[in-house]
Amino acid sequence: MDLKGKNFLKMLDFSTEEINYLIDLSLRLKDEKKKGVSQTSYMTGKNIALIFEKTSTRTRCSFEVAAHDMGAHVTYLDPSGSQIGKKESIADTARVLGRMYDGIEYRGFEQEKVEALAKYAGVPVWNGLTNESHPTQMIADMMSIKEKFGKLKGIKFVYMGDARYNMGNSLMVTCAKLGMDFVACTNKKYFPEEALVAKCQEIAKETGATITLTEDVAAGCKDADVIYTDVWVSMGEPADVWAERIKDLSPYQVNAEAFSYAKSTAVFMHCLPAFHDLNTTIGKEIYEQFGIDCMEVTDEIFESERSIVFDEAENRMHSIKAVMYATLGNA
Repeated sequence: MDLKGKNFLKMLDFSTEEINYLIDLSLRLKDEKKKGVSQTSYMTGKNIALIFEKTSTRTRCSFEVAAHDMGAHVTYLDPSGSQIGKKESIADTARVLGRMYDGIEYRGFEQEKVEALAKYAGVPVWNGLTNESHPTQMIADMMSIKEKFGKLKGIKFVYMGDARYNMGNSLMVTCAKLGMDFVACTNKKYFPEEALVAKCQEIAKETGATITLTEDVAAGCKDADVIYTDVWVSMGEPADVWAERIKDLSPYQVNAEAFSYAKSTAVFMHCLPAFHDLNTTIGKEIYEQFGIDCMEVTDEIFESERSIVFDEAENRMHSIKAVMYATLGNA
């Protein structure tokens, strides 16, 4: 599988075979790490630029540790650390960084920005998250499911919450590509856009996947292998949307009732951070305003044996290693 020089911008850009290759490479690299196999020769001398217009714990740490483990060096540019799109166009920034770095990661808002970086940089560009797509998370998520179940094809994957943006979009596409049964279980206001659903249904015809949109929690979660959720209000959205989201999405909270419909072997997943208790500033503010002590998932489920969220978080690092390693032409 030759992915040298390829950008990693959205899951639609990759074939089923390429996605499976990246998942399996992630698992191999994780196994090496656990066994103490040195990986420093894999990317020796490579220089990586990390552009973060949206801050992150997992994405930044995953890229930095992954690069360090494989012998590469990183430069981190926080939201105030570059002039991208302000005093310097995206195209010009891309052409400057592309002459200094071997690869560029971008985490921000508009998908158009990471697409423009990729167009002009001349080196691989990796999408660490945009409003529309979160592809590095996808490899980690599918890696985590394969670790748990030993397979991906035929897995029933249920996403609860706001399925209109990066996570819902990316998970639906990825499940379609991998022959999984994807269910968006949410208020119909929060279903993915029709054009993308139609595209995924076409992909599903080739892979054996199914795409289901439902407002019925019992039907949606019946015999689920995986129940997944994300925060109800994303970074960058105004605080005044909380009341509407809580009203609309509370019936789709991941809780014991939702899991009662799933298989006994079902697992809970979340890309984090999660509002499952009152140990965050926002969690306390929401409690004071609305009187609820958890949001998209209850603490009971989050802290249960069903939860694999911290395996999933660790796997961000291993999967990002695979993406960088493969696209820089070393794998």
